[in-house]
This record gives sequence, C-alpha cells and structure tokens, in this order.
Amino acid sequence: MDISQVEVLASEESEVIEKYLAEFAPFAESVPCHPDKTYYILPGFCDVHVHFREPGFSYKETIKTGTAAAAHGGYTAVCTMPNLDPVPDSLLHLKAQTDIIERDARIPVYPYGAITRGEKGEELSDMEALAPKAIAFSDDGKGVQREEMMYRAMEQAKSLGKIIAAHCEVNELLKGGYIHDGAYAAAHGHRGISSESEYREIERDLRIAKETGAAFHVCHVSTAESVELIRQAKAEGVDVTCETAPHYLLLDDKDLRESGDFKMNPPLRSQRDREYLIIGILDGTIDMIATDHAPHSREEKSRGLAGSAFGIVGLETAFPLLYTRLVNRGIVSFRKLIDLMAVNPRKRFGIETDGFSVWDLAAREVIYKKNFLSKGKSTPFLREKVKGVNLCTVARGRVAYVKSK
Repeated sequence: MDISQVEVLASEESEVIEKYLAEFAPFAESVPCHPDKTYYILPGFCDVHVHFREPGFSYKETIKTGTAAAAHGGYTAVCTMPNLDPVPDSLLHLKAQTDIIERDARIPVYPYGAITRGEKGEELSDMEALAPKAIAFSDDGKGVQREEMMYRAMEQAKSLGKIIAAHCEVNELLKGGYIHDGAYAAAHGHRGISSESEYREIERDLRIAKETGAAFHVCHVSTAESVELIRQAKAEGVDVTCETAPHYLLLDDKDLRESGDFKMNPPLRSQRDREYLIIGILDGTIDMIATDHAPHSREEKSRGLAGSAFGIVGLETAFPLLYTRLVNRGIVSFRKLIDLMAVNPRKRFGIETDGFSVWDLAAREVIYKKNFLSKGKSTPFLREKVKGVNLCTVARGRVAYVKSK
C-alpha cells in the first residue's frame, strides 16, 4: 500500500495525523490494497467488557482466539471479566490468567479482579493485593445482592483508587426470565426479565457511590430508566460512567427470533428503551460502547431462547455494524463513534493510547460465522450487510491482524 492512499480519521490535529502516518509507514507493504482506493487509519478501539473464558472454560474461547477476534475487529486493548475458574479473587488466582495473557495475547489484555470471593457475594476478594494488577473490580455475570457488601466494596475501591464496574441485577426480580418482559415474551409464552431488575440495582449502587465517593461504572445498560438514573446522578456530581453494547443500540425485542443467537443478559429491550439509549450516547450520559463479547459453544447456543446460554459474540462485528447503522444513517457522527469506542474507555480506565487499524470504509461485507476468528459464533446479526472492512491492526508496534490477500 502506498502511504499516499491513507487518511487519518483519529484527529484533525496535524501532529496526531503525522504520528499515525509515521507509525503506519513500516507496515504499509503488508496491507492488501487496491491502487485506486483510499484507506483510513483509525485509533485502536478499546473494549472494557469482554469474556475470554480462560482459564476454566477454554472450549468457549481462549486468550489466543479472543485477542485474535479483537484484533480482527480493530481493537488494541480489552478488559477481561472475572467469571472464570479460578475466579481472580486473589493474586494466585489472577496469576492463572495473567500467565496465559503473557504467553498468548495478540493485543494488550487488562484483567478485572473480582469484587467478592468466587463472585459469590459473601465476602470481599483480596482487593488490596489485586489492585496493582487489576484494571478494576467487577463480579460481572452476577449482581452484588447485599447492599452492605457493595458499600464495603466501594469504600475499599475508593481507598485503592480503583473503579467498581457493576453488573446491576436484582436476583429476586428475575423470576426465571430469559428475554425482556415485553410484547414478544407475552405473545410467545416466554418468561420475561423486567426492566426493574436492572434499574433498581443501578439506583442503589448510584446512591452508594454518592455516599462513598467511589468511582463507579455501570455495565451493559439496557433500559430507559437506567439511562435517566445515570443522567441524574451525573448532574449531582456522582463519579459514574456507563457502557452499552451494539446490540442494545441496533435491536429491540420486536427483532427477536426463536434462536439462542438472540439470547443475552441483559436481554434486548423495547423500542422505547433502544431509542433512549441512542439519546444517551448523543447527550453523553452513556460514555462508551462495549461489546460484552460472550462466546459459548455451538451446543450451548442451540437450545432456543429458553434453553440456550446467555451471551453473544461482538468484537468482530461492532465497528462495521455501528458505522453502517448509525454513522452512515446520520444518527451518530463518526467522531462520536470513535470517542465511544476508542477515546472514552481509555480515559476512564486509565489505559494508554496505543495502536491503530486500517479500514476500507467503502467496502461491503456480509456477516458470516465462518469468517469469525472467535471460537464463539453466536450473533443476531448473521447475514447482515455492512460497510467497513479492517485490513490491518497494529498494537504495541506489532501486527496483530492482517487481512489475507
């Protein structure tokens, strides 16, 4: 590729443009290209919410396959959730993961430490020992049910200068549900998950964050009420940020099908909720987009809505989907999308700016499972036509992904 074919979309500042072009130059020859096209350098995306399943569940995903998928999607940093075996609730247990990261990761991986031992919600993890090694603390996959436990966790995190990133869910309000408690559930005889199960715990945790002064991050926001609560908390000076995922911005419960590809937690909510999420990213209430990349085996996702495991993959489709459905349709600006996917996550979690990807933004592709590098293949966007093809990702000065010629 001739470097004259490349434009930088990371910034309008000349020194930033020159920096990216200089970093790209050594890799230009390895990038497949057409001489009459223009290509675009984007800053490396950062996903603060992924599940790479290793150690403990490597039949679903590994550090090697997860980071390969991330690089394919243009990511140069990810933060891995702690629902593993062993759960990283001590330095010894965290080392089981970091040893694999050091050996197999294609891009930088920043692991979470657990809030509670075994993610059981009964006693705090060894937060003080974990703090220098963990990007933040989370019990993702579960909500911390006891208010007293979350209060202690936020006090400890505040003293350590770390973020609490919470999966907010009130167990007693779930009532065996597995999709949104809305029109589709009622029409098809499915058990629903209420919006209240999410926003009630967000309301509680925002109050605790306000009282303790802790840095609080809300994972995978999916409801209108959640957005409004976070908006109000920010106006009151609470140190809170939040994320949502591509599927909550692009789909709602009227898009559901009788397939495990449409089952995740939180579930796809109503059209009203989706529209509130869009407003939330536009007005800054929602700070970032995270994929909640959650791979499972084919068998685990083959049992329909009722019986399949919760979770879909998203690292390899996030940018093309959001670029096609939000930017190309004039709903969100390109600069806003870059802030949501690359800039804001790094600022909030203190992750260094690093790497870039090179895209053909005019190229069109169809999403097929066979093209995924992830072990997980479950996506509600199968056969979706998208614009934007990643040709190359560079992280830490090394090629992490290059499209085959």
